[in-house]
Amino acid sequence: MTPEEVGARLVALLAPVEATPSVSGGQRYARATVDVPPANWPDALRAARDDTELACDFFDWLSAVDELAEGFDVVAHLWSTRLRHGVLLRTRLPRGEATVASVVDVYPGAAWHERETHEMFGIGFAGHGELRPLLLPPEFEGHPLRKEFVLASRVAKPWPGAKEPGESEAGGGRRPIRPPGVPAPGEWGTTPTPAGAGGAGEGPRGGTPARPAGERPARPAPGARPARTPRPAGTADGPAVPDQPAPGASPGGPVADPPARGERTDDDGGTA
Repeated sequence: MTPEEVGARLVALLAPVEATPSVSGGQRYARATVDVPPANWPDALRAARDDTELACDFFDWLSAVDELAEGFDVVAHLWSTRLRHGVLLRTRLPRGEATVASVVDVYPGAAWHERETHEMFGIGFAGHGELRPLLLPPEFEGHPLRKEFVLASRVAKPWPGAKEPGESEAGGGRRPIRPPGVPAPGEWGTTPTPAGAGGAGEGPRGGTPARPAGERPARPAPGARPARTPRPAGTADGPAVPDQPAPGASPGGPVADPPARGERTDDDGGTA
């Protein structure tokens, strides 16, 4: 059956209930989607399971969507292992009275999903009988998947994106974010000794202690230039040229007088 045929079949089974069929996106993975009133929620899942043309014998998942002022959408996905088609069932609950009948008696596998949805969204499932905490500690307060729930990590530390109420004063520059409780590099631990270095190192784990941030050389201010070395006089048109040694002089020693005309020098440097 096509998604359109699946939706039309379920709407016909629920008549005269005002159910609305549609088709979800996803192209080849599109699913028939049927919106039903909260009072007919268990009946819709039971009809999808028991009808021979639908035969949705597999309960896939159940969750919710926070639609803010419009309430909560409870969504369940069913699948037929024999006919290879599925259907999405939805019902909308008012925000002030977010309670719907449990479908554990129709699909026992829905028990875990209803407990999670109750814990994360605060939605009640009448008749479940065991909506105890599933993922969060018992002392946890609030429902994390409600859109008005503010993440605790964003309260403890300013967030650069300003995604939550009251974060506009956090500043606009982006900076690397570390997980809570993780210190910055150089603030803890030791730097391991390089392979092949002599000695066992000085740190508690055989390494050299990390250099504190205060000992790092200061970086020059933007636009600052180091002072230039003054040039000797007379070298304004070019770089200074060092003095050249005179002919016959040894580097670093006194300059010898040149021999007089008519004299010759012997091999030992004397005159003849």
